[in-house]
Amino acid sequence: MPKTQSIPPVRLLPTDPSPFPLPILPPAAENDEDRVLNLSLRPKMLDEFIGQEQVRENLRVAVQAAKRRDEPLEHVLLAGPPGLGKTSIAHIVANELGAKITATSGPAIERAGDLIGILTNLGAGDVLFIDETHRLSKVVEEFLYPAMENYQIDFVIDKGPYAKTIKFQLKRFTLIGATTRAGLLSNPLRSRFGMIYHLEFYQPEELAKIVLRSASILGLSVDPAVADVIARRSRGTPRIANRLLRRVRDYAQVKAAGELTPAIAEAALTAQGIDSFGLDSIDRRVLKTVIESYGGGPVGIDALAAALSEERDTIEDVVEPFLIASGLLKRTARGRTATRAAYDHVASLKTSKADLFAASS
Repeated sequence: MPKTQSIPPVRLLPTDPSPFPLPILPPAAENDEDRVLNLSLRPKMLDEFIGQEQVRENLRVAVQAAKRRDEPLEHVLLAGPPGLGKTSIAHIVANELGAKITATSGPAIERAGDLIGILTNLGAGDVLFIDETHRLSKVVEEFLYPAMENYQIDFVIDKGPYAKTIKFQLKRFTLIGATTRAGLLSNPLRSRFGMIYHLEFYQPEELAKIVLRSASILGLSVDPAVADVIARRSRGTPRIANRLLRRVRDYAQVKAAGELTPAIAEAALTAQGIDSFGLDSIDRRVLKTVIESYGGGPVGIDALAAALSEERDTIEDVVEPFLIASGLLKRTARGRTATRAAYDHVASLKTSKADLFAASS
């Protein structure tokens, strides 16, 4: 049985001098309510999945071919930033195959013995989903090679002159790996995946459809204009779109007697500290630090993490992907550099803050 991972304590961010001073959780952080609701909002089949058209169609063909040949699907690797649907796709593939899925994560498999227990309990055609595959230990990773390639595991019993190697034949299974850091996967492990797909950020039109679908599941009546407001501030990520939908619902229920309009959605998202570009407090702090403290860059990731008092992994996995995809930040050999669009956005935040101050006075 996979080990559960403890949730690190939430640390509030320092006060942000921007016009949206309320700190919010980084996009990757989820509480228990978010996890339960995300499970209920996840699509169950490929026809229900919105976005990632090329990945979806390729998987549809592969699944149908495997079912017609009555054999397990080839191993699949899904790469991309958090919240784009890697876990959802893994469960959808299992549902499409009519197979049982066992889910675990790289950090949870600490020893080869942990992996033996999981693999030997898999039935023919079952799906094993390993999240954060790049965080598997080297010993566990090498133990996984023959299991993926030949459906066998070799383990040693006794020691010294009495040591024996026992070969155990596994049932044919499908491994689905998910990673936010594809570059950290070793070449031997990557080469054993028959299908490798990279998930891209979603377009606002796709996110609006996801918001409307989630709203119907939650029993909300949402106008397409409201869905568009939420979609454009969701950082191209369905998980964030669903989270913002719930926050807008809460705000409307308390502040507007349940009425959901574009203006109320804008007010709710502004109250959450999310600006018109979809950036939150930590995003703006990164941009302003690069521009104001380092003259626009280049600045190394370690120096940037130290200046922000944030973990390097948080900046690389949570913040940077969207800023780079949005053209606000560039990653060069010498470090991170702010773009002209970043300068314009930071300047607009200062203008907005001045306008708010003038209006209040």
